[in-house]
Amino acid sequence: MRYHVNGQQHDERPSHRIPREPWLGDARVAREVLGGGLTIDTLPDNMTHLVEDAGRYYSWRSFGPDDPRTDELWVDLNDLGHGQVRMHGILSNTHRQAAKVALSFDFPFYGHYLRQITIATGGFIFMGAVTHRMLTATQYIAPLMANFDPSFSKESTVQYLDNGEVFVVQWERVRLHGREAEGAYTFQAALHLTGTITFSYRDIPLPVEVISSAEHQVKAGLSDAFMVNLPSPQSSDAQRRLYEYHRVDIDTTKITNNSAFEFTALPTCLQHDSCELCLSSNLTSGCTWCNVLQRCSDGMDRHRQEWLDYACSEEVELDNVNERSHTLHTSTPILFNLFKTMTCHEKEGIMEAGQC
Repeated sequence: MRYHVNGQQHDERPSHRIPREPWLGDARVAREVLGGGLTIDTLPDNMTHLVEDAGRYYSWRSFGPDDPRTDELWVDLNDLGHGQVRMHGILSNTHRQAAKVALSFDFPFYGHYLRQITIATGGFIFMGAVTHRMLTATQYIAPLMANFDPSFSKESTVQYLDNGEVFVVQWERVRLHGREAEGAYTFQAALHLTGTITFSYRDIPLPVEVISSAEHQVKAGLSDAFMVNLPSPQSSDAQRRLYEYHRVDIDTTKITNNSAFEFTALPTCLQHDSCELCLSSNLTSGCTWCNVLQRCSDGMDRHRQEWLDYACSEEVELDNVNERSHTLHTSTPILFNLFKTMTCHEKEGIMEAGQC
């Protein structure tokens, strides 16, 4: 499952036992240690859709061959009205290769605005900022991740289109490595300016369930992760750890000829730009405002490292208030309830007074 990205090579290192971090609980099971001090932790394979709840980041619907929406979601790359289509020469002629592509617009993915993505020959888009050779692990948009080999045939191509409102990647007539005679697959993923993501399938010669995952992971859905730096037990250097905090696994039995999925991005804490909106909005839940960073978050996003570095979690913030305040002599549970009832302005005042 190793991918070559932009000429960067990483050697795999032996894994070693590392103590479990209590703030993540038991969500991680799969661990991969790569070169460059990067460890990847992913969710259990039997967890469908969620870490916290299925509809926290995206809602989605599937459409079959007889649904008019299926044809509406397909972006015809032969229609010049959609914009200029580019065929990626390297991806169309290689196996297990990935290439970075810049977007013409800020695409919101799990609430984070991205301007660069990485297209892989294996039927998925890598959405992470730090590239490595285990691209199939997490941080992906995968209409159909599998061991596709575009180098087998000249008719196999990887194309993309960007017209400022939608970015489309199409894997056209690609075949499975070692099973080329079983047919060609054509499908696409579309990333819309609004944050909507669509998967559209034209030709799926085999049921996804019979595609072998022995040499390459087989997945369909979305995933994101955050990276943190943790002390290494074997050196003075911090170890980078990539944790998958949410995944959407779609029902692959619904991936057939002329089918589609549509994912609608839901509001996230990150979109709130003030303390008042962060704490009072009915669109989101579990949000906390960090005065130091001037950011709203539930602590589970790509800014996790900053959230920890600046002690933005409410528990840490309350401890700081308890230690610094000379006027409130009370127990932590009582202070916690008092702090929750304060306005954003009152909280800022206490924090500022404690810092003097």
